[in-house]
Amino acid sequence: MTDRILVVDDEDRIRKLVTMYLQREGYETDEAENGQIALDKALNENYDCILLDLMLPKMDGIEVCKKLRETKSTPIIMLTAKGEENNRVEGFESGADDYIVKPFSPREVVLRVKALLRRTTSNMTISQTNTAKDMIVFENLVIDNDAHRVLADHKEVNLTPKEYELLLYLAKSPDKVFDREQLLKEVWHYEFYGDLRTVDTHVKRLREKLNRVSEEAAQMIHTVWGVGYKFEVPE
Repeated sequence: MTDRILVVDDEDRIRKLVTMYLQREGYETDEAENGQIALDKALNENYDCILLDLMLPKMDGIEVCKKLRETKSTPIIMLTAKGEENNRVEGFESGADDYIVKPFSPREVVLRVKALLRRTTSNMTISQTNTAKDMIVFENLVIDNDAHRVLADHKEVNLTPKEYELLLYLAKSPDKVFDREQLLKEVWHYEFYGDLRTVDTHVKRLREKLNRVSEEAAQMIHTVWGVGYKFEVPE
């Protein structure tokens, strides 16, 4: 099945250019020129990835991202201009999974989309043929990395790509304490200078989602005050 990409930018030239490159790679595309149209399309249709400009008329990219994250976990790549470092941090806090700084190469956009989709799409061939599945199993929580699924008390938890990567990274090293700087570097692959709210926001959202299904699973993510976070397995 062809992946569907929603391209959101108020500049017609940028939308058409990005769309052309994506279609050359075989993706199905849709477009939106302002935040309100983008949100309506994203809520009412199913996309595999959204390229979302930060500065948009009617509703900016941050607001679109926040509202979409209330109900959907569609992967989002934020498009930002140079000099908007604080806005990029806010974009991650609102639920974006990656960002690209303008001016950008359309080829870079395609590569980022491919990389994000690789991380978020389940590998059905491996899942069906490999008996030694890539899974992390605890009493109240199962992370099936082949299928990119999380089950808490046997119920699926709908996570964004970054929430999933954060949980997986912590769960791979039970009882190890990670500071926020390390989590930013390893999970987000970017370094922010001084602003660590991105990690705290994602941990909070991850706990809330787990807690809706299993209080025990949510309690496995521990705050180590003054340091960071760790994944703790009940004895």
